[in-house]
Amino acid sequence: MISVPTGLTSLADLNKIPLNKAGIFSARVVKTILNNQEEETALAFKENGEWSSIGSILFNSITQPNLAPNVLTNQVAKPLFPAISAVPLINEIVYILYLPDTNIQENVNSGTYYYFQSINIWNSTHHNAIPDPYKNSTIPESQRQDYQQTETGNVRRVTDGSTEIELGNTFQERLDVRNLLPYEGDYIYQGRWGNTIRFGSTVTDASIPNPWSSIGENGDPITIIKNGQHEEDTDPWEPQVEDINTDLSSIYLTSTQALPIDVSSKSYNSYFNAPTATNEFDSEQVIINSGRILFNSKDDNILLSSFDTINLNSINSVNIDTPKTIVQSKEIYLGDKYATEPVILGDKFLDDFKDLCSNIVQLCTALSVPIAEYPPLKAVAPLPIKASTLRNQAQRMISNINRYKSKVSKSK
Repeated sequence: MISVPTGLTSLADLNKIPLNKAGIFSARVVKTILNNQEEETALAFKENGEWSSIGSILFNSITQPNLAPNVLTNQVAKPLFPAISAVPLINEIVYILYLPDTNIQENVNSGTYYYFQSINIWNSTHHNAIPDPYKNSTIPESQRQDYQQTETGNVRRVTDGSTEIELGNTFQERLDVRNLLPYEGDYIYQGRWGNTIRFGSTVTDASIPNPWSSIGENGDPITIIKNGQHEEDTDPWEPQVEDINTDLSSIYLTSTQALPIDVSSKSYNSYFNAPTATNEFDSEQVIINSGRILFNSKDDNILLSSFDTINLNSINSVNIDTPKTIVQSKEIYLGDKYATEPVILGDKFLDDFKDLCSNIVQLCTALSVPIAEYPPLKAVAPLPIKASTLRNQAQRMISNINRYKSKVSKSK
């Protein structure tokens, strides 16, 4: 049953006002033009600028509905805003305006329909579709249980795990998608699937507390970008507050807030003075939390710069796969922060060690030659030369012993 207009709209018979003279009027979305492949909207796609029609809707006026079964006879409305795309779903209600179109240079009265955002009938970020009363004079019993009568009117609360409202070809309703709970002064942008952006602040002594307001003062800014919400035991129509540990992926930009993040690994044994604990730090920071994080630079560098330290913390290992690894530092400690043993300079040491071993081989070769008389009456000619060379080599290595040690890398 269609309700009788009240308020200012009751002063005029909306059924007699041409739509292009009605100013702003409400309409039901019948179809959406999203591509050039859908058979039902192929003609509307062709007749409304082809690819420039993407995002447009076919609509039925609420007060002057077109009851013909062929949706191609419906009016078409373009998106009003060029920079924001919020294509409504079938059976959502939108505002329609009649404004100038591309022919305005030839005819100043030339115009077309534009729509802007869906009306928030159910106060749901997921969808705000409502059954068409012209198609169903009464709500079917399968849908009737989706609505509860309250003092303020119908409230949609699906409890049987299904819905029968037509929403589109691919859009499948998820009954567990919740709105975000707002706090005073918040700007919140919400997608249909639990993806949200909150421009909020610290809110001390809130009736329903949040995880970022344990310290600080009211008005300290915070920005939270979240993709995917966490599960709760409450009814799905109750709004929720972000949870940095259980939401699927999130980015927090803070000012004075301390966040109760539970990091995977928090061993700081390499430090003499460990950094402030991750759940106690209360100054500006950016936190990215997800099941996996990938940084990829396709053309240039990834640069990590820190005023203090850069910590790599992992439960299993830190792996580096690269053709070349360059570390330039005044001091390098391997194995432990208390490492004291200098690392040997490999090439220099091995060159000298190779010469030493070569001389030892030559000396042993000379000594292995059979002596005709024993004891010898005179010195064997090669031995003094070999012995002198070996002695000089050994003495040189002893003199250079400290030069074999690295002055940078320490090991344990």
